[in-house]
Amino acid sequence: MHINSKPSILYFGTPVVLISTKNENGTDNLAPMSSIFWLGWRCVIGLGASAQTVKNLMRTKQCVLNLPSVNEVCQVNKLAKTTGVNPVPDWKTSNGYRFEEHKFEIAGFTRQVSETVLAPRVKQCPVQMEAVVEAVHGLAEGDIDMRGRIVTFELRVQNVHIEESLLMDGQINRVDPDKWKPLIMSFQQYYSLGENVHTSALAEIPETAYNSPDRAKVINSHSQA
Repeated sequence: MHINSKPSILYFGTPVVLISTKNENGTDNLAPMSSIFWLGWRCVIGLGASAQTVKNLMRTKQCVLNLPSVNEVCQVNKLAKTTGVNPVPDWKTSNGYRFEEHKFEIAGFTRQVSETVLAPRVKQCPVQMEAVVEAVHGLAEGDIDMRGRIVTFELRVQNVHIEESLLMDGQINRVDPDKWKPLIMSFQQYYSLGENVHTSALAEIPETAYNSPDRAKVINSHSQA
């Protein structure tokens, strides 16, 4: 039986992403988040307006979306209550957050140089996507109580790095979903994907049918390099 429920959060399960950006002083910020969804080679992310990642994205228009697997959960958890903002905002202070400038070091992550953006990749993450900001939007602009509190970014992915062991045999452009175990955030807890539960009618459609102009441009630029 369904009942009328009003949960404080509605995180029914989304992937954890480590967003790496460049701070104004040249250091690297690394922020875990899970408010994200993809459409083609673009994605939309949502962040609190006071976040250091927001400031960096506004200034540099670049980032790397690093996707951890279940194997990196302990390292990700070390970043959970850290912020690159100093002084720490009141809400975060009251919830146990602390300022950390050297996030790669405290989490035990290793930097990898990116090919198209200044922000570094996280070597331990099996999936790394270099991206640029295409558009910035506010959220709840019509609500005086919410206006200005959340910022959404439309990001265009322009370079993808995937751990070879996750790919289908003999296919460098297809991830094997049986091998990929992403870290999932569901109601403040860490989970991952289980076994395949049913055959999918959508899987009858070739993945190439979803090719986007963004992907085609990236492939074309690499062929001309």
